[in-house]
Amino acid sequence: MMIKPVTLDQVARAAKLSPAAVSRYLNGTLSLPAATRSRIERAVRELGYRPNSHARSLSRGRSDAIGLVIPEIDNPFFSRLAAATERAADARGIAIMLCSTSNKVSREVNYVEKLDASLVDGLLFATNHHDADGALAAAINRATRVVLVDEDVPGTNVPKVFSDNVQGGYLAGRHFVEAGHRRLAYIGGPRDLMSAKERAEGFRQAVRDSGTDAAVVEELYGGYQPEHGAEAISDILARRPEITAVFVGSDAILVGVLRVLASRSITVGGYVSVVTFDDASPLELLATPVTAIRQSIDAMGEGALALMLAAIEGGAAPRTERLPVELVIRRSVRFLG
Repeated sequence: MMIKPVTLDQVARAAKLSPAAVSRYLNGTLSLPAATRSRIERAVRELGYRPNSHARSLSRGRSDAIGLVIPEIDNPFFSRLAAATERAADARGIAIMLCSTSNKVSREVNYVEKLDASLVDGLLFATNHHDADGALAAAINRATRVVLVDEDVPGTNVPKVFSDNVQGGYLAGRHFVEAGHRRLAYIGGPRDLMSAKERAEGFRQAVRDSGTDAAVVEELYGGYQPEHGAEAISDILARRPEITAVFVGSDAILVGVLRVLASRSITVGGYVSVVTFDDASPLELLATPVTAIRQSIDAMGEGALALMLAAIEGGAAPRTERLPVELVIRRSVRFLG
């Protein structure tokens, strides 16, 4: 025999109050004297009442859920970002609705438009490609609340949280130069993306500031994918034998670089020195642990959620936050003297 759930009316009768008063108290929108609060809480406890979370959300005009839109679930950076955001949200009693777009603009626009239709209180949004025709920026600007994470979408006026890509590129370039390398290369993400451009900018600036004859003699751009890493390092090995140090724009690109080097029995940190950006993968467990520019994924998830909650509560105007990065030295950079 199915037991019917306890209703709000039953709790109100037991507490000798109106259902509206009990509802507002449980929703946190009504302050009551201690004795009255005690009657409600005793009735809830003794009757075993469980509030209808959906009804409570509707009455407050909130869903207590936030969407997280990412390009790829199987990319270590984005899977860790999702986990970090989930932890931060759970600590605040907020649910996360995770959506993966396969890095396709049509799916991104679709998610922005559908999830914005009262299903969630806002969207944390990450992309990994250039918004060529502005369709994504237009959809984001039409949405109620969006916070951009990790990568910019030019033309948007929303809160944003990014890592300090310029600082990361600078740390990588300075480390190579201090190790004695003079001919360097950069394998970056898509040429039009903010992250790829800024990491290259910092890398070049460190080399210029070194006061040596060091130079970035090759820059190869493409997708944040292993395939791009494999093609780029193959090209460097074939055409530019003088290059001894390579700054890789992401852990995903690094996978392709390492595959090619391993297939040719080239030791990382031997003939070719490598620094990567992200440090989202367990790089310390590789045969040659790879030196990395580490961005704080936990801080990114927490920061994006904080910006979203501020927007929900009607906080300050949209702003951009930059998170510091750090150089994690392992064994993939050879010191030339």
